[in-house]
Amino acid sequence: MGDQQGCIRVYEDQDKIQQYVETINEFQPFFGRLAQVMDLAGNENRLKIIYLLREENNLCVCDLSDILAMSIPAVSQHLRKLKDAQLIQARKVGQTVFYSLREESSDILHLILAHLTTLQKSSELAVSLG
Repeated sequence: MGDQQGCIRVYEDQDKIQQYVETINEFQPFFGRLAQVMDLAGNENRLKIIYLLREENNLCVCDLSDILAMSIPAVSQHLRKLKDAQLIQARKVGQTVFYSLREESSDILHLILAHLTTLQKSSELAVSLG
């Protein structure tokens, strides 16, 4: 099926190859969405914002600006990208806009953030053993 000159294998399992081609095609929209989420969460500041919204549930841009020691316009730009990707939602109370994680995206974001805990525990273990 592939480039016969560049691939040397003893056996070509056409059924398995076809099965995975179909699976990849079936999951194609999900791969795209996951890549988009990972791309956005791959920015350190946006990852911090996601973490804070997970911890506090609702934060305004001023709170995020103070916590992250970033300007309000810079935080707003990150929030806009996360909102455009439907990862967070905004709720206006009086003059203040509060941001929170969208229910639909919280599962994947929690999985990404769970890795932070794993890294922290690994680091603490290394320090205690070292």
